[in-house]
Amino acid sequence: QNGNKAGGKTVEVIVKDDAGIPDTTRRLAQELVVNDKVVALAGFGITPSALATAPIATQSKTPMVVMAAATSAITAASPYVVRTSFTLPQAAVGLAEWATKNKIGKVVTLVADYGPGNDAEKYFAERMTLNGGKVLDKLRTPLRSPDFAPVLQKVRDAAPDALFVFLPSGQGAQFMKQFGERGLDKAGIRLIATGDVTDDDQLNDMGDVALGVVSSHHYSAAHDSPANKKFVAAFEAANKFRPNFMAVGGYDGMRVIYNALNASKGARGEALLNAMKGQLFESPRGPVLIDAQTRDIVQDIYIRKVE
Repeated sequence: QNGNKAGGKTVEVIVKDDAGIPDTTRRLAQELVVNDKVVALAGFGITPSALATAPIATQSKTPMVVMAAATSAITAASPYVVRTSFTLPQAAVGLAEWATKNKIGKVVTLVADYGPGNDAEKYFAERMTLNGGKVLDKLRTPLRSPDFAPVLQKVRDAAPDALFVFLPSGQGAQFMKQFGERGLDKAGIRLIATGDVTDDDQLNDMGDVALGVVSSHHYSAAHDSPANKKFVAAFEAANKFRPNFMAVGGYDGMRVIYNALNASKGARGEALLNAMKGQLFESPRGPVLIDAQTRDIVQDIYIRKVE
């Protein structure tokens, strides 16, 4: 979209697949820094991979742009981390606010048992309780190959007004199927979730059980803005599928690197990092600020409903 020149130099993007295994992420990052002498590391689909790489960014003074992982603590792991995805507290607090305003008094929480899930559970429950709501139970499922049947039975027995869910992108369709099979929707238990659960990329495969699900997230392919309409059209032409929050995190991450290279005239290390801090721009998701102090993303969170 913007050519392959930035900061007066030719840009080369080197893509490596870490298969979501933190030890592999760390090893690949080490090789990219030492052998390829990259000016920035970017990507990081899951929190453990981001945390495993943070010490390498610190030691080598290499800016590290986190495009997907969403545990709040990641930016504290290295002064060289910049985030263009989101944080679970941003999404969870917004949804808890919405829930108590919409006659949802009693809730059970269900999260994947790792960093972001623990974040989502903590911040949702705290805000829910602060607003006078009740959290009846806090359930967790393993990150790898979860079986939702036992926890869904517990939810049914507790009979809350709603079930709050955080699962990593990719587990939403399987969960929805089991939620429907166990008749929780028919039992009058509303499903509210962070946006990963109704991922744009997988929504069409979920069937009618997804109808009416309310989620909080920083992006939707349906976001109504000229910038997003242009982004969605270009993305679908290139990839033949709908962009999701991973797509926008990657797109904005590349923009942050590109703009910083231009502003710093192709600098490395601290000078490149400083050019990333404080960037303010219109993203397909809406207005975005990279906070200069925390290097974290400041953005709008939207309440979305599947129709």
